[in-house]
Amino acid sequence: MSDDLHILLVNNAPETRHHLRTLLEETGCRNISEADCSRTASQILRSLPVDLLITEIEIPGLDGWRLSRLVRSGVFKCKNDIPIIVVARTWCERIAETTAREFGVNAMLAMEHLQRLGQVVRTCLSLPAETLRKPSVLIVEDNPDTAEIARRVLRHRFEVEIAVDGPAGLAAWSARRHDLVLLDTMLPLMSGPEVLREILKIDDSQPVVVMTAFSSVDLAEDLMLSGAADFIAKPFLADQLRRVCELATRREDYLVSNAQFAARVHQVKERTEAYRKISEDHQRLLDNLSTIVLELDQNGEIQFLNRAWTKLTGYSLAYSMNKPLSAFMPKDNEGGGTWLQPLLSGKIHESQGELRLLDKHGETLWVAYRLGAVPSSQNGRAIFGCLDDISERKKTEKRVEFLTQHDQVTGLFNRHYFDQALRRLAATSARGQGGHALVFIDIDHFKIINDNFGHRHGDTVLREIAELLKSRLRLSDILCRLGGDEFAILIPSADAAQARLVAEEMSQLIFKHRVVIDGRQEAELSCSIGISEINGQFTNAEEYLKQADIALYVAKRRGRNRIQVYDPKEKENDELRISLDWVRRLRRAVEEDRLKLYFQPVMHIATGRIVHHEALVRLDLPETGIVLPQEFIPFLERAGEMTLLDHNVIKKAIGHLKETPELHRVAVNLSAQAFDDEELVPLVESLLRSQAVEPRRLMFELTESASISNISATQRMIRQLNDLGCEFAVDDFGTGFSTFGFLKQFPAEFVKVDGSFIAHLDRDPIDQVLVRSMSEVARALNKKTIAEFVHNEKILSLVQSLGIDYAQGYYIGRPLPLAELDLSLSAHLRGV
Repeated sequence: MSDDLHILLVNNAPETRHHLRTLLEETGCRNISEADCSRTASQILRSLPVDLLITEIEIPGLDGWRLSRLVRSGVFKCKNDIPIIVVARTWCERIAETTAREFGVNAMLAMEHLQRLGQVVRTCLSLPAETLRKPSVLIVEDNPDTAEIARRVLRHRFEVEIAVDGPAGLAAWSARRHDLVLLDTMLPLMSGPEVLREILKIDDSQPVVVMTAFSSVDLAEDLMLSGAADFIAKPFLADQLRRVCELATRREDYLVSNAQFAARVHQVKERTEAYRKISEDHQRLLDNLSTIVLELDQNGEIQFLNRAWTKLTGYSLAYSMNKPLSAFMPKDNEGGGTWLQPLLSGKIHESQGELRLLDKHGETLWVAYRLGAVPSSQNGRAIFGCLDDISERKKTEKRVEFLTQHDQVTGLFNRHYFDQALRRLAATSARGQGGHALVFIDIDHFKIINDNFGHRHGDTVLREIAELLKSRLRLSDILCRLGGDEFAILIPSADAAQARLVAEEMSQLIFKHRVVIDGRQEAELSCSIGISEINGQFTNAEEYLKQADIALYVAKRRGRNRIQVYDPKEKENDELRISLDWVRRLRRAVEEDRLKLYFQPVMHIATGRIVHHEALVRLDLPETGIVLPQEFIPFLERAGEMTLLDHNVIKKAIGHLKETPELHRVAVNLSAQAFDDEELVPLVESLLRSQAVEPRRLMFELTESASISNISATQRMIRQLNDLGCEFAVDDFGTGFSTFGFLKQFPAEFVKVDGSFIAHLDRDPIDQVLVRSMSEVARALNKKTIAEFVHNEKILSLVQSLGIDYAQGYYIGRPLPLAELDLSLSAHLRGV
């Protein structure tokens, strides 16, 4: 070798660098530079011409793969085609070779084969420089549109060649032996199966992916059995095609790697006896694990523990040995000492679950256990396994479970709990077991406090009111915050007259209470109250709430600071008239095409890509202009006319999807009434078919309150819409209506964290804890999360750090009509 040859050694171990230098000097190399990290290596590569790079994979800073990639990119002073040799301590040959090809590495050398370094260096220097080559794919497809789509999808990853019939495809493959063949089953002159047979006769390891129509899945199965690597149904999604082709090109690598791994496993088994001398090292490893590793004998007594046990429980290993594991469990633990019997008796061989332990101070710990039983040397059975501390997870679950039934501001029961309690009282009353009463309280003009003093002071006032109301109630009474400034009291075994006495006392308490803000400003409060009797008249408990709501509205309309008992004789009340008026306005807006959809973007945080838009309804009325949904939807709900709005919003959304292909995907909100609407699913199916819109482009959002009132109907509708290809998002998560059971029962792909947790995220650490908890719960249930109300960059950064997947809010984009929407950032549906 030439004395002028400049070699750079990159390795963070001084002794290894010395060994490598010695080996190189023995071959005649003298001009050798050394670097112990990627930063030093980069400085040398930028300042000196280097003819050969020898690097370890694991080096501080950049790893060896990425350092190689930088060399090949030409950013350094050296030529970008210099030989690169990677020296590795541990590796799997096939995986290493595949990775080396990807990163332009000329040779791989295991530490155990360092004596071959000189030979490898001479070989690399004698061979011409290689350029990085894309894998090649042959597309055999007679449909030019399909072939072009596949070419566009794969061109960035593969060198693409297209053949239009079977003989042409076989000839092209025979001439160039492509890395992958994408083969249509229906071809002129020579069918896809015939082409496959001919290819596999010549090379049975050739990866071939067959393209079939949905109707020919059985054929795909036959072709897979005949040797095809994979199949894909047409029409296909871009990401699906990329993934299938990528996996197919790696198939041989995977098979070879698996065989190599199996061989290594066999070698390890043969050498097990020789490695007995390193048992002390293994023990040190076990002692450094956070997982408890244990062994129990046939009596359930502890025979082995690592130090993680002491760290978790406080008990020493000496104290714990030969004691039954049950001795460290609470006395009320289910099963007591019998829970291990199925394992010890041989009825089962493995078991996993959760159990409680007591630490040295008597505090409860939760652990997840994974245990296995094997025959022991004493004609019994021994149990081996591990315990993982899940106490923090349990605490988080308990906190989230509390949130599902309690209002986070006041600590009172929330709407979800209220609905359950109201149903219980309505059921007992319907069975003739006595009447009950519902007192519905709304704080008058509470919005003024929020607007003038801010929501923080408003929340303080709500907490004061909650304490006032709690102070005068019986233990049997149920006080709930339904949301905003609305409270409800359920009074068991009471009639309207008794409920009115309670209401008068509550009204006086609130009226006499003086709210002091910032130590100097005072605000006076009053409330309007509606009362309904739970008298067994209705099977639907919601009717009693509607009655109290109507009575409350009447009290407001009559001047506020009043108490109104629902009177069914007042059929022409103001609330009903307003609701019917809004119904008439909606019908006229539909007829005159004044129902408008505004679209707000939802962004994938990790990539910054707009993945879909939420459709938000507006009424464009000639007398008032644009009307926001919160101004009319409550009245439509009370009038039972939300079906009309649901149907027309869906029609509008699907129409926009057809007319605007750039509109990637649209989410439509469904009302509570939608889940009792037997016409909705057929309507969606008919519109998607007639408008030729892919179902995946349409998704739906449902709130907990909308769906939990009729779980079975909601589940049925979700399954039907899922079967069409539409997805779902749970909206307003965290507001108090959701439970783990609720999320587990509903196959929604997305969970939208309510904006009330996001709006003040940059100022409220409690909200940050709650959002992280919700994100972890959603991830555990394999659901993606969306944060609403992301109004600035700081909040966006926070939600990303808390594990949220998607963001929606004014910082991402305001709701806009379709004509004003910038769709340039939205990716095409197929990603081509």
